Amino acid sequence: MFSDSVLKITTEIAELLIEKNKAYGNSALNPVRIFSKSDTIEQINVRLDDKLSRLARGHEYPGDDTIRDLIGYLIILLIAKNEEENCKKSEEDVKRQQLNLRRILR
Repeated sequence: MFSDSVLKITTEIAELLIEKNKAYGNSALNPVRIFSKSDTIEQINVRLDDKLSRLARGHEYPGDDTIRDLIGYLIILLIAKNEEENCKKSEEDVKRQQLNLRRILR
């Protein structure tokens, strides 16, 4: 059944992402930025580019599961974009609260 297959595969990918996140210390969403100073989303885009470049050139590493890796990176990208949007909303909320407070204090 389609829905069972979707749940099975997405659960496997979720488990893999969680396992790798623990192993690598959340390096995709919170990189140490020793050499690269790019923001998180740009760094994830670079990882996707690298993966797609190896795929296009036929230089995949033995044992790699490129499709799952790409899906994983795209999920991480969605998480990063959601976090960025939530941060912007929080900043906007703070600015609105400050404006309201200034109006009240006048």
